[in-house]
Amino acid sequence: MITLYHHPLCPHSRFVRLLLGEYTIEPTLIEENVFERRREFLMLDPSGQTPVLVEHQTIVAPGANVIAEYLDETRGQSLGRHRLLPQDPIARIEVRRLADWFGQKFFSEVTDWLVTEKIYKRYIPRERGGGGAPDMELVRAARANIRTHLRYIGYLAGSRKWLAGDLLSHADLAAAAQLSCIDFLGDVPWDENETAKLWYARVKSRPSFRPLLADRLPGLAPSPIYADLDF
Repeated sequence: MITLYHHPLCPHSRFVRLLLGEYTIEPTLIEENVFERRREFLMLDPSGQTPVLVEHQTIVAPGANVIAEYLDETRGQSLGRHRLLPQDPIARIEVRRLADWFGQKFFSEVTDWLVTEKIYKRYIPRERGGGGAPDMELVRAARANIRTHLRYIGYLAGSRKWLAGDLLSHADLAAAAQLSCIDFLGDVPWDENETAKLWYARVKSRPSFRPLLADRLPGLAPSPIYADLDF
């Protein structure tokens, strides 16, 4: 049995949920508000960040990259030639490079600012840094940065079948996880890059994506096109 500690709008958690979906694993999901600093959660991962995966109540894998590697090592071969982290070492470099690009660079330049300012601030107590209106300077910076990343996605999707090569990989799921959070907020300028939009529509249409499209937060409705596969 697998349990995943996550937050619905944590892109790193969403990456892992997509991975689990591709492996047809239905985890027990436990929503974790990391700002609460729960003792039980900190005992699993002292960094206090989502996601954290627990299997058989004894194996603890903290962080999206660690979880992705663990799932590949324990289940990757079951996917055969459709393995999400390729067998070839050179192909693995490109998949890992892009997964890191979206998990680190894209997150720090786009998703972190938008999700923190427009979502997390609503739920974090003021004494813990929450409350108040979004910092629109950060929001505007993120909206400007996403255009550069969208062009890069369009370039990759236009020159390959998937972002890292001929097959769906960690790179596609990491990118889609980040974009899905911003799409929830309605801040992706899809009309600016048709190639990136078509690539995202392909990932969005996969069965592994369906649970993400059902995510809702109290008092916050997703954008009108969020769950639309023909957006």
